[in-house]
Amino acid sequence: MADRGQTRREPSSTLNNDLTEDWSHDLRLQFEQLLRTKRLNELAERSRSRSGSPAPRDNSPSSTHHASSSSSSSSSSHTPSSPGHRIPRKPITSRPPTRNLSTRTLPPSYSSLRNLPKIPSPPQDAASLKFRNLLMSLSKTPTHYENPGLLDEALSIIPLDRIYSEAQEESEILEAQAASLGEGHKAEWGYQDCVIRSLLRWFKRVFFSWVNNPPCQTCFSPTVASGMTPPLPDEQARGAQRVELYRCTAQGCGAFERFPRYGDVWTLLQVRKGRCGEWANCFSMLCRAVGARVRWIWNAEDHVWTEVYSEQQKRWIHVDACEESWDNPRLYAEGWKKPMSYCIAFSIDGATDVTRRYVRNPAKHGKDRTRAPEEVILYITDEIRKMRRENLSKQERMRLIKEDDREEKELRGYAVQALASEVTNMLPGSPGGAASAVSVTSSDDDKSPAGRQSGSTEWIQARGEGGTGTGPDPSREGR
Repeated sequence: MADRGQTRREPSSTLNNDLTEDWSHDLRLQFEQLLRTKRLNELAERSRSRSGSPAPRDNSPSSTHHASSSSSSSSSSHTPSSPGHRIPRKPITSRPPTRNLSTRTLPPSYSSLRNLPKIPSPPQDAASLKFRNLLMSLSKTPTHYENPGLLDEALSIIPLDRIYSEAQEESEILEAQAASLGEGHKAEWGYQDCVIRSLLRWFKRVFFSWVNNPPCQTCFSPTVASGMTPPLPDEQARGAQRVELYRCTAQGCGAFERFPRYGDVWTLLQVRKGRCGEWANCFSMLCRAVGARVRWIWNAEDHVWTEVYSEQQKRWIHVDACEESWDNPRLYAEGWKKPMSYCIAFSIDGATDVTRRYVRNPAKHGKDRTRAPEEVILYITDEIRKMRRENLSKQERMRLIKEDDREEKELRGYAVQALASEVTNMLPGSPGGAASAVSVTSSDDDKSPAGRQSGSTEWIQARGEGGTGTGPDPSREGR
């Protein structure tokens, strides 16, 4: 009998444990549902306050709580004492409120997408067509450097023994410096780069002359500007599109002196004088004569310079013969304090917008690019590339495409560098400056750009290129 009583009590204990677990499980589910309902109602209320639309059907927390409490009390009051009865689980009848379509907020503003990659588009408006015609005309400049007779004439003028000797000496020094750093280090510049550097020094210091106001050819007295005059037939035949007129300041003389702005490189090899345009045009052709790949860079703010390709560094190098400047692209925007909008590179292989190389911080050093939409500029540069490369072999075109991609990556890196610098400057306690920002692999970051050196002080100040940040005088003639 004792054994039977013991066996009867064991099921009763197990049943009580099951009842407690089921009851707790029901309360937990109802409480979780209560929290979900409350959260959904809060989200719906917040959405309605933003959009002004009517809210979905309200399932208030108070009513849900009241239903939960009554069901809990009912469950506990009907708990049977008989061992064979189990508490049934109550089905959960409350559902999350369905979201009304009218509560959806308006789509976000897509102005932030304006910097996504642009799709080239042909020019449509008059301003874009005019800009296209200008770039097409400028793109012909480097094609003149491929004249075999012109290149032979240039080689006969260049002191090749001197140039190659200096280049060999500098190249050996650079290789020795790299070897002293251990294995895995290569010279910063190759032999061909050293040839261009030597040519740059000779061109600036010996070969070409800068013209401010040409002296009077009658009495050799100083002259003053007296406006512009049409070119003579002989001057026009030699590429002079405009002629500056100067008057002698000596009493009793008053003679006029003409200064044709020649664009023909052959003529420049003879006259060997000029300003930015003549310097860049002639120097670019001489670089081509010694075997370098050359670009002629046009700037919309009245300046021109050269780029040469470095096989050692696999990138285009900035060269300004007027300043004897090598690999210093920040010279203009940060040294001269010259705001710039467009810097377009032209070569025998096409055209490229290289403004990002020379204007690292467009918000600080750039000017508005209003001559044509960015998509149109992409279309024009692509058009010039196709025109220049149509007769190349497939292998050569693929090589140039890879080179274009590598340069695009470099130019994007400059934009990232500028953005990182701006973000760094906003941080509390930041020292500021681009030196603390993400760096792009380029030796130009170590250089300190200065104001313009070539030209008279009055002329430099009139152009706003003295490094003071003052704007140019639009009444003055440029390059």
